Amino acid sequence: MKFNVIQPDQALSSALINKINNKTKPLGALGILEAVALKIGLIQQTLTPKFNNPTMLVFAGDHGIVEAGVSPYPQAVTAQMVMNFLQGGAAINVFTAQNNMRLRVIDSGVKHLFSSNENLPNANLIDAKIAAGTRNFLYEPAMTALQCEQALAQGAAIVNAQIAEGCNIFGFGEMGIGNTSSASCLMSVLCDLPIEECVGRGTGLDDAGLAHKTHILDQSIKLHNLNGSDAMQVLATFGGFEIAMMVGAMLQAAEKQCTLLIDGFITTAALLVAAKLQPDILHYCVFSHCSDESGHKKLLDFLNVNPLLRMDLRLGEGTGAALAYPLVLAAVNFLNTMASFESASVSQKI
Repeated sequence: MKFNVIQPDQALSSALINKINNKTKPLGALGILEAVALKIGLIQQTLTPKFNNPTMLVFAGDHGIVEAGVSPYPQAVTAQMVMNFLQGGAAINVFTAQNNMRLRVIDSGVKHLFSSNENLPNANLIDAKIAAGTRNFLYEPAMTALQCEQALAQGAAIVNAQIAEGCNIFGFGEMGIGNTSSASCLMSVLCDLPIEECVGRGTGLDDAGLAHKTHILDQSIKLHNLNGSDAMQVLATFGGFEIAMMVGAMLQAAEKQCTLLIDGFITTAALLVAAKLQPDILHYCVFSHCSDESGHKKLLDFLNVNPLLRMDLRLGEGTGAALAYPLVLAAVNFLNTMASFESASVSQKI
C-alpha cells in the first residue's frame, strides 16, 4: 500500500508564533506547551485548532517468539487482557474515560476467537485478524510480505473509518505478550544498534530471563542478517501483526493531517518503521512519554524527539498517550482562549 505523507505547510508558522508570543505571559513561559501549540496549528493549518472525537486505538496481537521463552507471562495473557479492555477493567479504560477519549480495540492477530465469547461486550472490538499470531522469528520471518501489506492496509482502513466519524487526533497503543522482543529487534536493525542497547525486561524479567531474551534476539538477528535498508522487510521479519497494523494506521492518520499521540516503546518502534517509510510523519507526532523500558530513551534520541512526560511507565496499552492528552488539549486551549496583551490591556516588557 502506498502512502503520501508530506510536511505541513509552514507558511502559517510566523502567525502562529506571533499569536503564542502575544499571550499574557513572558516569552516562552509555557515551555513545551508552546511548541505543541505550534505543531498542532501547523498540522491543522489554522490559528484556532480544535480536537474532534479523540480516539485511542489499541492494537493487539500474539507473537511466535514467545515459544522461545522471552516473556515471563504466558501467551494467553494477550487475549485475557483484550477481554479486560472490552469489559472496561484496564488502566487504558480508566484514562480514556477520564479524558473523554473513545477507545477502539483491534484484534490484529490474537491467538483467540473473541466471537465465541457470547457475553463479552464487543461494541469497541474491531476484528482485523491477519492470523492467529505471528511465526517464531527465531527460525523464520514472523509474517509473509503479503501479510505485512495486508496489516498496513487494515490499519489504514481503521483510521479512515474513525476519520469518517469526525476524529482528528489518535492515540496509539498495543497489547501483545512478546512484543517488546519484536520492538527490540526492529530498533536494533533499523537503528543499527547492538541488541544489548535495545532489549529490556519487558513485563518483568529477572537477570537470568533478560540474559536469555538477549541471547535469543541476538540469534534471531544473526539468522536473518538484514541491513535495515528495507523497512518493510525488517517489519515482516521481526514485527507483530499489531505493530504492522499500527504502522499503516499511523501513516494514514498523518496523510490525512491528523495528530498522532505516540505511547511507549512498542508504539515508538512502530513509528520508527513508519518514519523509515515516510520521514515527514514526525511532523504529525506528539511523543507522550519516555517509558521505563531501557531501549525507549535511546529510540527517542535516535528520532531526535522530546517526550512530554517522564513517569517511569512501562505498561503499554496507550496509557502514556491517554495521560498526555490533557496536556496537548491544554496547548490548544491556551492558544485559542488565553488573552493577548492587547485584549487584556496588559503592558508588555519594555
